[in-house]
Parts: sequence; structure tokens; C-alpha cells
Amino acid sequence: METARAPMSGRKAQAARNDELIREAARAVFTADPGAPISAVAEHAGVGISALYRRYKSKEDLLQKLADEGMDRYLAEVEAALADDGDAWEAFAAFMRRCLDIGAGSLTMRLAGGFEVTEAMSRKGREIHLATQRLLERTREAGGLRPEIEVGDVSVILEYLHGIRIGDDERMNRLRHRYLALILDAMNLADRHALPGPAPSWQELATRYDD
Repeated sequence: METARAPMSGRKAQAARNDELIREAARAVFTADPGAPISAVAEHAGVGISALYRRYKSKEDLLQKLADEGMDRYLAEVEAALADDGDAWEAFAAFMRRCLDIGAGSLTMRLAGGFEVTEAMSRKGREIHLATQRLLERTREAGGLRPEIEVGDVSVILEYLHGIRIGDDERMNRLRHRYLALILDAMNLADRHALPGPAPSWQELATRYDD
């Protein structure tokens, strides 16, 4: 029988809340301005700079954690889509909408080159690429996806959508989903003219993180 996990003490619970505030603030600050100082994150989170440095030794360390966390969230969404045994196209479309909602791809271009990519992150990146490839292949085989669409297309589309910054948060979110709906229609039209040129390769996307 599984033992119930003991509740965190008041101090540990506060530390966990601060850490979540810091990461949420960092995503907002660095998406808007990758060159912002780490002090801007502490100010946005409403915590002292010392509280931030107790958790992250440098801006690079924080960026690395954010990128790794983003990879985990994206991978979880791919795996959820692959586990969906319903209509293949609907599973793919729902996956894209969830990725947009969780911010997948929002920091890829913004943080590229801002931190060292570890070997563990490189392995995770390859795992993500292969899982996304399986999802696309399944959707294609079911007749729901243009034959030219590749993994690199998905990455660039999500980056593009997160680059839309018009109005307040609610308006911005609605516009992003509006344009995702248009893009999904285009991806689903398998009888249209061939797309010009190939999709970006995994190597092309990965080299953007090189210093």
C-alpha cells in the first residue's frame, strides 16, 4: 500500500510557491525580452533577488531550467496525442491547440544561444523529434495531413503563433487560436499544390542553440 506523502512544512511550501512564481515570471520576462537582466525576473515575480539566486545560480542556469521544463511539457503532450486512439486528425489538431496553450515553442527562438545545451537535453530533443515524427506519420497514414508536413514545420508554426502580440492577454490568445485554425486547415488540405522547399531539419533547428 502506498504511503501518503507528508505535507510540506510552511517554509518548504513557501519556497515551492516562490520557485513557481520565479519560473512563471522568467517565461514572461524572457519571452518579451531575452536580454533582460535576471533582476527583472525577481521584480516581476515579487521576490527578492537573494531568493532567486538561492534557486538559480545564474541567468544561464535559469534559462536552461526553463528550456528543459518546456521540453518535458511538450513531450508529455506528444505522448498524450499518441495515446489518443480516436480520430487521428482530431488528435493531432487537439495536440497543436494544447501546445499553443502551454506555450510550447514560445521560448525556442527567444532563448536560442543563451545557455549551454546539455547532453541530457540533446537526448530529450531527439526523443521529442522522434515522437512528433510518429504522430505526424500516424496522421498522414489516416489521410488527415498533407504529405509534405514534417517535424520542423510544427516547431516553426508554434514559434510563429507565439510571436503574435496584439491586445491584452485574452485578445492575444484568441488571435493565436484564430491563426492556428487557419494553419490547421492548410495542413489538412492534402490535395493542394506542393509546398516550396523542404521543412527545416532537426539539425537546422538544433544549431540555433549554439553560442
